[in-house]
Amino acid sequence: MNNLFAVLLSFALLLSAAHASDLEKEKRWADQIVDALIDGEAEWLQAKDTEFLAIYTEADELHSRAALVLHGIGVHPDWPQVVYPLRTGLPAQGWSTLSLQMPVLANNVPYKDYAPLFEEVAPRIEAGVAFLKERGARRIVIVAHSLGTAMATYYLSGGDQDIAAFVGVGMSGGTEDPRMDNLVSLTKVRVPLLDLYGQHDSDGVLRTSAERAKAATGNPAYSQVQVPGANHFFDGQEQALTEIVVDWLNETVPTSRE
Repeated sequence: MNNLFAVLLSFALLLSAAHASDLEKEKRWADQIVDALIDGEAEWLQAKDTEFLAIYTEADELHSRAALVLHGIGVHPDWPQVVYPLRTGLPAQGWSTLSLQMPVLANNVPYKDYAPLFEEVAPRIEAGVAFLKERGARRIVIVAHSLGTAMATYYLSGGDQDIAAFVGVGMSGGTEDPRMDNLVSLTKVRVPLLDLYGQHDSDGVLRTSAERAKAATGNPAYSQVQVPGANHFFDGQEQALTEIVVDWLNETVPTSRE
């Protein structure tokens, strides 16, 4: 009986590990980031029983506005494409940023295998919101890229009221698992939303642009913008990306100092 219990316990632990973020990979990312970090401050946040890295970059001129930045598949909160330009560019325009390490898996793991990790999304976002509120933020938005957009829409589809607006960069749709499918989540998101993508974006983004707009018809504050010449990572268009995001946020979210 004891042997059977041990076997069942081992199986349960293995099953749990298979449905959780790769914390060893997160640690390797964190070691690299913290040692080389120049812009911003490394912060350790707690999501249930998991400690994870975030990078806080304070606005040059303090306002009560801040953005949570969510990266794409398998990478980290200081990723040089999309994430770094946004997390460092927004503070120069009055938006403090907190870039979160989101759940990750090992390299080359199929996209669909990320679905179980979506249960870890809300605790990390909520930990980020709590941190920003402690720093004085009263208007908090989410700016996400690629897989991070699916994590954000999944979270926002629950009707959370602590997020004032959302910018999704390189958003796709049409996956088999509804947790990961922007086309499913967008039908429930009601916060102001900018669906931003490049003219030369990935096939999944371009192919589902009309479907995303249709899914969001219940949200009067939804808008979609295609950026000429841009690819999925906005390579060479980092400044344009930041300017578009800042301009939309400033129009959408009140800008008065408090």
